[in-house]
Amino acid sequence: MADKAVMTGTYFMNGDYACCEGALAAGCRFFAGYPITPATEIAERMSRRLPELGGIFIQMEDEIASMSAILGASWGGVKAMTSTSGPGFSLMMENIGLGICTETPCVICNVQRAGPSTGLPTLVGQGDMMQARWGSHGHYEVIALAPSSPQEMFDLTIRAFNLSEQYRIPVMIMADEVVGHMNERVVIPRREEIEIVGRRKPKVSPDKYLPYHPDPDGVAPMANCGDGYRIHITGLTHDERGYPGMDEKTQAQMVNRLIGKIVNNRDKIIRTENVYLDDADVVVVAYGISARSARQAVRDARARGIRAGLIKLETVWPFPEALIRDVAGRVRALIMPEINAGQMVLEVQRCAGGACPVHLVSHLGGSIIHPATILRAIEDSIKGKK
Repeated sequence: MADKAVMTGTYFMNGDYACCEGALAAGCRFFAGYPITPATEIAERMSRRLPELGGIFIQMEDEIASMSAILGASWGGVKAMTSTSGPGFSLMMENIGLGICTETPCVICNVQRAGPSTGLPTLVGQGDMMQARWGSHGHYEVIALAPSSPQEMFDLTIRAFNLSEQYRIPVMIMADEVVGHMNERVVIPRREEIEIVGRRKPKVSPDKYLPYHPDPDGVAPMANCGDGYRIHITGLTHDERGYPGMDEKTQAQMVNRLIGKIVNNRDKIIRTENVYLDDADVVVVAYGISARSARQAVRDARARGIRAGLIKLETVWPFPEALIRDVAGRVRALIMPEINAGQMVLEVQRCAGGACPVHLVSHLGGSIIHPATILRAIEDSIKGKK
């Protein structure tokens, strides 16, 4: 009998559809969202596919409600997801903060478009990267992944669900319009070849269970509502019981743990693809569709005798600080192409710490950055030009 959840085979599909199929393969059975270009295709496909699997699709009245719905579904024991683009992402921020504070596993896919405000709804941008990290108030850590192809939309959506369950946190997929709408080959493996991480369950009896008492890695086992455990869920500062604690000691304990469970495990979370780093004189750091242009620019530079390399960020948050710091100490320049006025480049500059120049190749949206533009920046960096 055919597996309706995992459509094993080779397909020609766009990134939005691949994201949907990755979510279903990861076990997602609840989707709440509101239509918004260029992420609507994810919701459309989910509306058709989830009923086939006994799952639930709900079109909510807005993105605020969408985020609320997936948090509630997750506490009910279901893997849950939403998708959006820039304006909707802004609306979700308060409840993303709630999900972080209550340590609720879920996935948000942001297919970025050019902004601000309504901007260019049908055209590409990468202007939400810092919002993903700092969009909600207070201090916390996040996990965000950046696919650069439809295949990676499939693969990284599965990884996003795994990370969300492993670390009890909303995980963001920071895609972009071109990756979402481009059609390429997507290979979906057999179910047994897909790694799935399940939710960590309590190993103590209900009378001894504390919803926010962490294991050694900083992550607390999670009982679902209805499992027979006493659960108290609040966005207020809370203790290990989940009860509000209106004092600085409880605040310090809670926030330090929220930070620590990500920071202390960042070596397990961060992934990059490193190309030609061993002998590189200049290295391009890129993510999303800009990484595709950067890869071609590095090839062209190599063909011209310039020892260029590439760091493609699969994980953008937490940021790969140690890798950037190491590379900055042995190259002549770092270059960062972004479809914004400069966001992740600030992290590269911070981590480089003045060890080498860091150059931004900025494009404000509406189209991709051409490889020739990045190649010129590589050549200028070798010549000592800005």
